[in-house]
Amino acid sequence: MEVVWAAGQVGAVWVAVVLGLIVLPSALGISLGISEAYMWVLVKTLEWATTRLQKGGKKPQPQTLQTATANGIIERDETPMEQEIARLHRADFEFSHIFYFCRKGFEAIVEDEVTQRFSSEELLSWNLLTRTNVNFHYISLRLTIVWGIGVIVRYCFLLPLRFTLAAIGITSMIAGTTLVGQLPNSSVKNYLSEVVHLTCSRILVRALSGTIHYHNKENRPQKGGICVANHTSPIDAIILTNDGCYAMVGQVHGGLMGVIQRATVKACPHVWFERSEIKDRHLVTKRLREHVADKSKLPILIFPEGTCINNTSVMMFKKGSFEIGGTIYPVAIKYDPQFGDAFWNSSKYNIVSYLLRIMTSWAIVCNVWYLPPMVRKEDEDAVQFANRVRSAIARQGGLTELPWDGGLKRAKVKDTFKEEQQKNYSKMLVRNGSIG
Repeated sequence: MEVVWAAGQVGAVWVAVVLGLIVLPSALGISLGISEAYMWVLVKTLEWATTRLQKGGKKPQPQTLQTATANGIIERDETPMEQEIARLHRADFEFSHIFYFCRKGFEAIVEDEVTQRFSSEELLSWNLLTRTNVNFHYISLRLTIVWGIGVIVRYCFLLPLRFTLAAIGITSMIAGTTLVGQLPNSSVKNYLSEVVHLTCSRILVRALSGTIHYHNKENRPQKGGICVANHTSPIDAIILTNDGCYAMVGQVHGGLMGVIQRATVKACPHVWFERSEIKDRHLVTKRLREHVADKSKLPILIFPEGTCINNTSVMMFKKGSFEIGGTIYPVAIKYDPQFGDAFWNSSKYNIVSYLLRIMTSWAIVCNVWYLPPMVRKEDEDAVQFANRVRSAIARQGGLTELPWDGGLKRAKVKDTFKEEQQKNYSKMLVRNGSIG
């Protein structure tokens, strides 16, 4: 009995400390300086670890690593295919003419532009969490001791703390939205709904030890608009709702996620689709247009890539989001991988494994840029408009812009796309006199 009583007392003190020092300040939108002090200690520790690695002597210097990372495994010739083929003999076909295509094929096999975007971003130096592809080995006893202390801190202190905060945030979200959902539709209900969403999002950000820097807040999405952003992780939505409320768009889920969806939709006009409905593009477009047409409703939050990318690039935007009409509010999100890997490789990790990795990282640090609103021009189709928005996000976030569909993460290239590329190759060969 005494053991149970002691455990209960410890639990009560733990919850009281969490509520008083973290939950209450985050709900009020204030900081006691604990997060800032933690980040200062963390930065100094990582700087010291990097210095120790550099003094290892046999290990590559950060600049060397950066160059290798930028160039990739192989050194590519960026000459456009048209120019390369134009150099071929213009008279008779020779066997050597196929070497260009062979080389490009080998480059794609060794290191193509798509699949490397679905693996974690390479680090310039060890962050005491995981080892990079350079595979740093034993350096010194002090570095090993610091790493061991870090494991204890992350798993024995940060993980329980973050789990407690996440449980409080999710429970508060379900209870708060359920209560607000019982009220009749009015401005009071909308206000209380926004308060609940903002408060719970702030608690969940603290559960990630999140440090978020928002830039150009004057461009924040307005009601009746559509917010589009690059997609790295499921926590992207929490990162954005920490600074403003949005109407979410997505598929209906089961389990805990389904409970949250059913509770939040009562208080806020989120747009959830059944699996059968989401395949009907016309139905999706119709419901989204109806939402945008009501200027009193929250802006819709959409991730047009349709899947998570590793935050080094922005891949093809699906055109459906840009056929709806209305004002588009682009947002660029860039995470700092030094403190934790926010990328969710859903083909490798399930959501439980991913959340465990997130909650045992040092912190989630990112920058969010609100870009000026954009509207579709008269001479633009939906694809051109989507590409223009994607380019703006890529430039602001310092991300590489790729034309490939993120759906290649799980699906093979369509035969029609292959045939189209084959036609382009043959046309260029014929036009340049290599075949004829």
